[in-house]
Amino acid sequence: MPSIDLPLRTERLLLRRFEAGDLERFHAYQSLPATARFLLRPALSLTQAMEALGRYANFSFEKEGDWVCLAIERADEPGLIGEVVLKWLPGTGQAEIGWIMAPEGRGHGYATEAAEAVLRLGFETLMFHRIDAKLDALNTGSAGICERLGMRLEATLVDNWHYKGQWSTELIYAMLDSEWRRRTSIAP
Repeated sequence: MPSIDLPLRTERLLLRRFEAGDLERFHAYQSLPATARFLLRPALSLTQAMEALGRYANFSFEKEGDWVCLAIERADEPGLIGEVVLKWLPGTGQAEIGWIMAPEGRGHGYATEAAEAVLRLGFETLMFHRIDAKLDALNTGSAGICERLGMRLEATLVDNWHYKGQWSTELIYAMLDSEWRRRTSIAP
């Protein structure tokens, strides 16, 4: 697997490793019930946020099951506004993408821009064959991001997740390497 050269830069963003100085902002959005609403876990306590931040800062991406979680900040204004993750799934050439944004980072297209940079990394550098995104059907914001990225709705799994005392329907969006190359006009 090729190495991941960081930071990744987009037109408006810097995607980098997490740092100890991110803890206050990280905990601020990770502790919100609104942030955890569509996650398969509750909002994070300060201790849990510290533990997660340590894992995110010290990631390795060498084998199936590994993942990279990158801090998102605006290029013109340092400070954490969210995160984007790429997880290497079991099986040949497959990964999963996801994102979480702080309230001040929502509604500006930052998640779409960060996710597109990570799709580029996944398809063009890490050479994945397929990348998917799994989300709660009620999470219309993330569904819109998937659609703007050119991912196709591949599956709807009705009442597939039971968490926080209720059943939820899971949507699976996906993109193949060949679809990415057509979308970005890159020769195979």
